[in-house]
Amino acid sequence: MGFEKFLFYVFATIVVVAAGMVVTRRNPVHAVLYLVLAFVASSGLWMLMEAEFLAIALVLVYVGAVMVLFLFVVMMLDIDAAAMKAQFIRYLPLGLLIAVIMLGEIFVVVGPDTFGLDQFAKPDARPADYSNTSELGMVLYTVYMYPFEIAAVILLVAIVAAIRLTLRHRPETKYQDPAQQVRVRKGPDRLRIMQMPAEPRAVPVKAQAVPDQGEAEAE
Repeated sequence: MGFEKFLFYVFATIVVVAAGMVVTRRNPVHAVLYLVLAFVASSGLWMLMEAEFLAIALVLVYVGAVMVLFLFVVMMLDIDAAAMKAQFIRYLPLGLLIAVIMLGEIFVVVGPDTFGLDQFAKPDARPADYSNTSELGMVLYTVYMYPFEIAAVILLVAIVAAIRLTLRHRPETKYQDPAQQVRVRKGPDRLRIMQMPAEPRAVPVKAQAVPDQGEAEAE
């Protein structure tokens, strides 16, 4: 077994173990951290496949941005651990059934009979100046141009829908309207003079000075 195959088994084992920890940990923060570990190990597998651009994009986009955002969101949520445990026990049989079905589908797809190593020849060695980034861009913007554009439109619609769902008008919320502030006039909009009738104010009566007890005895 060569060193490359050894690295493959190491990264693959880390991915499988980290993925199992994601779905079995009770602490959501720990689950997110294990998911980050799975992404990093997956980027190592991409590097072994000579897909450097995909490996770097996986680390920068998912690990550096998306998963950090998930981690902050999970840390700010008020999660009831007791309720999560009850729901976990309740849906455990259904989860095991779905896991068995998924494992069967994976075995059918990547089994040795349908996706064996003997069916595909080893890829040819590339020259030193070969760039998989440029090749990926050429394929993405020529062969898969329409699927790429459709995916971009779907993501744009999802962003607009998320903003629309969270942008709700609440009467108790105080906000500023710049258009209304620009139309303000200096007369009735800024200053309003109110006339009120004057009322006589009662003058308090001064209390008479009470002589000190010592002075009264001296008199």
